[in-house]
Amino acid sequence: MKVAVFNTKSYDRTFLTAANVGGKHELVFFEPHLTLETSVLAAGFPAVCAFVNDCLDAKTLGAIAEKGVRLLALRSAGFNHVDLAAAKDLDRVC
Repeated sequence: MKVAVFNTKSYDRTFLTAANVGGKHELVFFEPHLTLETSVLAAGFPAVCAFVNDCLDAKTLGAIAEKGVRLLALRSAGFNHVDLAAAKDLDRVC
């Protein structure tokens, strides 16, 4: 699966590349935080991997869904930064 990985540092790229055993996934790393403004980078990716301080509000979730994203993976212990109601509504639409 092709995955847009946002808000990455060199150590993120090293760890995630090593964890991608057998190269099952095509990981494309982006340094910027995921926001409404940077959501254009998610175009053509079925999956996005976001970090704890990325913006996952209704507008950003809607924008990445419009660009074809159907899976959101989190690199965080919690999910309080995700608008769960918006994500649920998008699941019904997508």
